[in-house]
Amino acid sequence: MLAEMIQFPNLSPEIFSISLFGMDFALRWYALAYIAGILIAWHLAVRAVKTPALWANGTAPMAPRQVEDLMTWIILGVILGGRLGYVLFYQPAVYLENPAQILRIWEGGMAFHGGLLGVVVAAWAYARAQGIDKLAMADLVAHTVAPGLLLGRLANFVNAELWGRATDLPWGVAFPGRAAQDCGQALGEICARHPSQLYEAAMEGLILGALILWMVYRRHAFHALGRILGTFLAGYGIARFIVEFFRQPDAQFISDGNPLGLAWQIGGFGLTQGQALSIPMIALGLWFALRARRTSAKTGAAA
Repeated sequence: MLAEMIQFPNLSPEIFSISLFGMDFALRWYALAYIAGILIAWHLAVRAVKTPALWANGTAPMAPRQVEDLMTWIILGVILGGRLGYVLFYQPAVYLENPAQILRIWEGGMAFHGGLLGVVVAAWAYARAQGIDKLAMADLVAHTVAPGLLLGRLANFVNAELWGRATDLPWGVAFPGRAAQDCGQALGEICARHPSQLYEAAMEGLILGALILWMVYRRHAFHALGRILGTFLAGYGIARFIVEFFRQPDAQFISDGNPLGLAWQIGGFGLTQGQALSIPMIALGLWFALRARRTSAKTGAAA
């Protein structure tokens, strides 16, 4: 078993750090992933609105200048929604006892599902204020998200966090740290875990992102409003649901009577918190995709 596992590479969460006025400042890979993801999303959105042929009737739903304004709203939505989502979905009791910790986002604790809701609220508010078609904007935003997911999951791997369940498969990784090495194994043995961050990077970022870009630039998917939004929601939900079988649940869900960390159990079957949150995404995504297909068939838009 020891010969088959992969030792975690010597990676640091920090790219570099400097000391100024007695304080240390560091640029971390996770922060860089956020920044790069936002810049890539901005580039993809601007490119799309500058390509009239991608849109029905040859008219983009918004101007490049409006994309820049929208990005400011979305950044706020990601940060506020991601933090509040983590607080409400994963550790509500802890933060109710210490509400001041909610503001300490530099200590970590962000939830994708919360960030998604934050983006939805921010984009909806901006679209309403600017008189922009909400579904067209949703498609535009949805087609830009996957690269950021890819980079974020790679940063999770570099940080040696959000690792998977114990495994004896040859690509299992021996992540550092007491928590990662606590697999209930015999004393002296090394614990290998699924590199679930890389599974998510491949499924949520690389595969889903490539599919969506192919649909936009080769299949004219923007012509059927809601199709890209539905594909993203359903695709991410399915990918996350699958990866949850291999991903280690948050510690607060694990107990002696619940070693799998199932947050919802009925009749001997259960779901992790991530799976429970993904089911509504899958259902909503399929609804948007099927609705777009019917709308496309009725209007004769290219599919």
